[in-house]
Amino acid sequence: MTNSTINIGKNIAFYRIQNGLTQDMLSEMSKISSDYLSEIERGKKVPNIKCLIMIANALNIEAYKLLMDR
Repeated sequence: MTNSTINIGKNIAFYRIQNGLTQDMLSEMSKISSDYLSEIERGKKVPNIKCLIMIANALNIEAYKLLMDR
């Protein structure tokens, strides 16, 4: 687990909460399983670029924002 993995997960959680979404809601909107989303947010899994874009689209943000340090 690297810092970048942790940052991606924390960023997803930040934008998800900012949008008033639960993990289940975001997983449904982004078409990924809630278990996988949970693992991403906890830094246990690294999403591929397609998954990252699907999550960003569901959050209505540009994907690069999920990769940046806040």
